[in-house]
Order: sequence, then structure tokens, then C-alpha cells
Amino acid sequence: MAQFQPRDPEYAARVHASFALQHAMELIGARLMVVEPGFTEIHLPLKPEITQQHGYIHGGVVGMIADSAAGYAANTLTAADASVLTVEYKLNLVAPADGQHLVARGEVIKPGRTLIITRAEVFAIRDERSTLCAIMQQTIMVMHGKKERTA
Repeated sequence: MAQFQPRDPEYAARVHASFALQHAMELIGARLMVVEPGFTEIHLPLKPEITQQHGYIHGGVVGMIADSAAGYAANTLTAADASVLTVEYKLNLVAPADGQHLVARGEVIKPGRTLIITRAEVFAIRDERSTLCAIMQQTIMVMHGKKERTA
């Protein structure tokens, strides 16, 4: 993992506060567990409400946590008065999301002033065994001077 210097010394608190505003993450039960410069990790426990017809966690939900993990990795490197928004992502589902929980790891590949390129990997964890189930590449747009809503 590349080493990046955050522009905001309070980046971790800002990212955690932003994640707390994500009602979609709350709805599915996702938790932001790791926040470091250019890297975040989101954990998602298995629950029946987020599974598909085979009992695996739905691919759309896998995409949600990959998008958020990589997006928040980008957000760790922005200025305090900026926010981020996904422009696009490409998700490959490489194995069923068949785990007792999922772990999404997002990281910055190339930071920029306006666009940040990121990637995420999502792992299904079952009985302490980790299986890669998705890989994502993403482009994030930095919105300078545009703070997030507060409630």
C-alpha cells in the first residue's frame, strides 16, 4: 500500500462523521473499522435481509461496500472543506459473497486535485477463511468547497 500524506490533520474524525451520515450503510449494517491515509476498511455482517436467492450476500450490496470503502479512502486525502462523489466504478464479482461477514478494503491508487483513482477488494469471511469475492476500480471526484449535509 502506498504512503500518502493527508491534507487535513483531522481526516479520520471527518471521515467517521461522514460515514455516520450514510443511512444506506446503516441500513445494511456496515461498519467503518479502519481509517488511515489513503485506506479504509468496512465490515458487513451477514443478515438475511441482504442476501439473494442462493443465500449469498447480494452483488449490489457487495458493490455498495466496495464503493464506500474506496470512496472514503479517497476522502482521507482531501482538504477539510471538500467532499467526494463517485464518478464511476467497474466491479468484478469473482466469487459468491458466501461469508459470515464481508470485509471491503479501499485504497487510493493515484490522488489528484479533481479526480482520485481508487480500488477496492471485498473478501467473504467464513470460519476464519477469507475468499476474494469482488474487485473494483473507481474514479472519485473531489468537490472543493462543498461540505456534506450535517443531518
